[in-house]
Amino acid sequence: MASKVVSIEDRIPKLKEHRKKKANRRLAIILLLFFLLIISLIYFQSPLSKVGKIVITGNQVLMEEQVIHSSGITNNTVIFNIHKDAIKEKLLTLPEVSDVEVKLTFPNHVQIHLKEYKPIAYLFDDNKFSLLLENGKVVATNRTIPSNQINPILKNFKDKDLIELAAKQLSKLPGDVKHAISEIIYSPKKTDQYSIVAFMNDGFEVHATLRTFAEKMQYYPSLVKQIDPDKKGIIDLEVGLFFKSYQSSIETNDGEEVEINEEGNEESEN
Repeated sequence: MASKVVSIEDRIPKLKEHRKKKANRRLAIILLLFFLLIISLIYFQSPLSKVGKIVITGNQVLMEEQVIHSSGITNNTVIFNIHKDAIKEKLLTLPEVSDVEVKLTFPNHVQIHLKEYKPIAYLFDDNKFSLLLENGKVVATNRTIPSNQINPILKNFKDKDLIELAAKQLSKLPGDVKHAISEIIYSPKKTDQYSIVAFMNDGFEVHATLRTFAEKMQYYPSLVKQIDPDKKGIIDLEVGLFFKSYQSSIETNDGEEVEINEEGNEESEN
């Protein structure tokens, strides 16, 4: 059987149609690329390409301005030039920050959520206050101490290791006990370089050693219950557990010491 022969004249229309489709497809691609280029140029020239809003959450110690400045983000920052990991690394260099989460939301917003180390005390030195954080870091603050502040004030604490030890001990305390402390004064003795005096909000004075402060002070609420509420004085936690009334000290030379313990038993010593 003879094969069918297709003449060139018959093939020309099909070739023309194929070339036309190919040219149209190429033109469509070029027009699309041109359109995308124009859109991109318009976008990058418009305010939408730059950061329009920065939202900071989770910050209690740091001011919003501090966080934004440390992040390096400005209103002129192009949103697509923001690298979340780089922002996180910058903010983690701040002593107040323990963790960071950065999100980009439509159309041009940046969300930064912080997790901070908690402030556990105010450090008073050179007639100014600084914040002591739970990680032992000391940070300057321009804020005045609020009248309703619940963290103790530390005085005479200058050595870095001593300050870190104080932070460690305070972090171990139950909240109600820590917030019952008004001031802690470092007052070293020849027999104990870690000796401290804590003045309580309820009027008592606690003598202790910083190394075992948290261990001994966790019993403070039960110790106070064993003492006559009309008597204020010194609770000595350095060696054993003793109470010495201010009034007894005035009336006698040595004062009356009352041994106190967790079980609620008391023994008087003259």
